Amino acid sequence: MGTWIINGNVPEKGQDRLTAKHLYIENGKIAAIRDASEGEPDTAGHETIDAKGKLVSAGFIDMHVHLREPGFEYKETIATGTRSAARGGYTVIACMPNTRPVIDKVETVNYVLDKAETEGVIRVLPYGCITKNQLGRELTDFAGLKEAGVVGFTDDGVGVQSAQMMKDAMALAASMNMPVIAHCEDNTLVEGGAVTEGEFARKNGMKGIPNESEAIHVGRDILLAEATGVHYHVCHVSAEQSVRLIRHGKQHGVKVTSEVCPHHLLLSDEDIPGMDANWKMNPPLRTPADVEAVIAGLEDGTIDIIVTDHAPHSEEEKARGMQLAPFGIVGFETAFPLLYTKFVRTGRWTLEFLLERMTSKPAELFGLPWGVLEEGREADLTLIDLETEKAVDPAEFLSKGRNTPFTGWKLYGWPTLTMVAGKTVWSE
Repeated sequence: MGTWIINGNVPEKGQDRLTAKHLYIENGKIAAIRDASEGEPDTAGHETIDAKGKLVSAGFIDMHVHLREPGFEYKETIATGTRSAARGGYTVIACMPNTRPVIDKVETVNYVLDKAETEGVIRVLPYGCITKNQLGRELTDFAGLKEAGVVGFTDDGVGVQSAQMMKDAMALAASMNMPVIAHCEDNTLVEGGAVTEGEFARKNGMKGIPNESEAIHVGRDILLAEATGVHYHVCHVSAEQSVRLIRHGKQHGVKVTSEVCPHHLLLSDEDIPGMDANWKMNPPLRTPADVEAVIAGLEDGTIDIIVTDHAPHSEEEKARGMQLAPFGIVGFETAFPLLYTKFVRTGRWTLEFLLERMTSKPAELFGLPWGVLEEGREADLTLIDLETEKAVDPAEFLSKGRNTPFTGWKLYGWPTLTMVAGKTVWSE
């Protein structure tokens, strides 16, 4: 017995239009895609899902998430995080290694993969640390971590402060055909800062985090990537200077790619309503000029993909206020509705543009076999209601985290069903 998804609206590649299709799923794969104009298929003896009026997309891929397990299970677990991701339409997520213990040993990689297998509902790809304990002093066992199943190396959460250490890491990763993923932050410029160096910091007498704190590492690492030939990927780009440097690197043939989060595309420091730590993230919300720069960078291909940097924290932690609360917001369950409402419905982007940057582009960038809706491919997909408006309500989140600045925003584009390898893992 297989599954028919009938009457779903499927994107036509390169045409920015949707066509009604029937999809037949068998043994975890898309066995057939038929045009609905040919009539209803014979669904007798099969499970049938009527997707009339819904968008059917390849499942989203998020290459930058924090699942918090092991060590911070009060913030999130692999079980709650993957369910939250599934509710947001995600079928593949790559989790950052700044857990406790950090993912710097084969045993911890195995722990995450085993937990994802037994308690998770979608595909989980772990990253391994660049340096032991993320201290920036000694490289981890790259070969062992690669063999255990990591998809790249990063010390996300902290920047690698030593240029020599980063160059050594890049040379080793390049020799193994593995990417280095960088959280770009010069520690000497950020200490004591909670928000960007901008209007909000000035008005509230706070120390600001300057754009250069990010861009200095971006520029340094692009030169090191050029020297070593590694695939170098820049995390959560937020600053105009970073966009400029990445663009320059690409123009000169450096293998540099990058990502941006919905919050850096939609919000600036001038939107922060007060000392509410649900507006505190790292990198911080930048100026309106930076927001326009990262949007333009995504549109012209300088920035390659969209990620969430899903970073759950407890309500108690976020209640400590802007200066003392930890950085980070949740992102799985609002990412597509936010971007669809603010960019596609307004006509700035096509639906195809948005979907590509959340599906096929991340797959292509990291050599993953998912992210495409085609016959013969794994049946990883999501159904989305593009017409119903609904307000963001953190009380409904499946994540343990409620830390979002988007509470009350009225949005369109809510996922209604998510399927991994032909199995429904979340349904409204």
